[in-house]
Amino acid sequence: MPNTPYIKAIELLHRCSSSEGFLASAASITNYKRVWARDGVICGLAALASGDEQLIATFKNTLETLAQHQHANGTIPSNVLVSEQETEVSYGGLAGRVDAVSWFVIGICQYAFYKNDASFVKQFEPNIHKCWQLLEAWEFNNKHLMYVPLSGNWADEYITDGYTLYDQLLRIWALKSYNHFAQQESIAAKIANITQQIEINFTPNSNGEKFHERAYHELEFREYMPCSFSPAGYKTQFDAFANSLALLLNIGSDSFQKRVIKYSEKLSMMQEMQLIPAFWPPISETDPDWNLLKNNCKYEFRNFPYEFHNGGSWPMVNGFFGWALFSKGEKEAAASVLTAIHKANAQSDFGFYENFNTKTTAPNGVPFCAWSAASSVFLQQIIQDNFKLLI
Repeated sequence: MPNTPYIKAIELLHRCSSSEGFLASAASITNYKRVWARDGVICGLAALASGDEQLIATFKNTLETLAQHQHANGTIPSNVLVSEQETEVSYGGLAGRVDAVSWFVIGICQYAFYKNDASFVKQFEPNIHKCWQLLEAWEFNNKHLMYVPLSGNWADEYITDGYTLYDQLLRIWALKSYNHFAQQESIAAKIANITQQIEINFTPNSNGEKFHERAYHELEFREYMPCSFSPAGYKTQFDAFANSLALLLNIGSDSFQKRVIKYSEKLSMMQEMQLIPAFWPPISETDPDWNLLKNNCKYEFRNFPYEFHNGGSWPMVNGFFGWALFSKGEKEAAASVLTAIHKANAQSDFGFYENFNTKTTAPNGVPFCAWSAASSVFLQQIIQDNFKLLI
């Protein structure tokens, strides 16, 4: 029996392929007809998992396009528009995109790991070294955690800023991926230092000097790591993407990780679509952070409660959530997440929408999103074929 959701996902990834790399969407929407760093690498993970040589070639083109347009200071483009008429490079909108740097390194290393070709990493070492220098500079206080501006990552219209959990974890993944090839003690030490600071500042009852002692001790920890903190204190929403990365990277004590899994599974099962929301709980008009949320948009406000980053459900995020569950032996739960992703992607005759209103299940954002398709591809191959990514 044909696996229609998987076949449709592969078809969409082909439709989003260009000579320069993966486009964010097959829809005729200008800002999405570009090669994006994080979208392109996530699509690349799906390409590798699929074994489709045409898609793998598109992934390689994506990485080369990003490398070609790296800024002199090391910044990786948020996105690149390449056409016969012009080349336009964006390093971010209201703020630069910190996560693009780590995604680029992850992409280079995943491709090399799949091809068993260390020379591919060697080819891009000048680019990677610039990335490391820039990430080091973004620590500002040289204490191993980067300081990320508001609007500085994939949740670009949300409230997270300062020491954002997601970006620290993504950096660890990038460093670990590179050190698979480099085998350098200095990088291993950096990974250990970042990990230690995450566990000290983002998990309860931890030993060690805190970045913000007063805020840490006033915080009532939940069953997960909070999404960010800054000099103004902690933001305590559950970040599904970040906590999934923490599970994949095995950060936090075993008992704490089990609490994260239990909370995450319960949260996803509470929702009509059986998908985990990107951030939870939603911020409402009566919440103190509402003004910060409503003003953080360049064009139009989209973060109504239960939508987009404000409690919306993203197939892409759920792909990483399912992978995290599978990595912890929760195979049935991971399979349930895959089923829910397939069902969501199939809405509106396989519209592959960007995200969904968690309360009403109505689709939101752009249709035919490449990374919505990618999430179902790599998660299916991880579950059914035990496909291995470098982590």
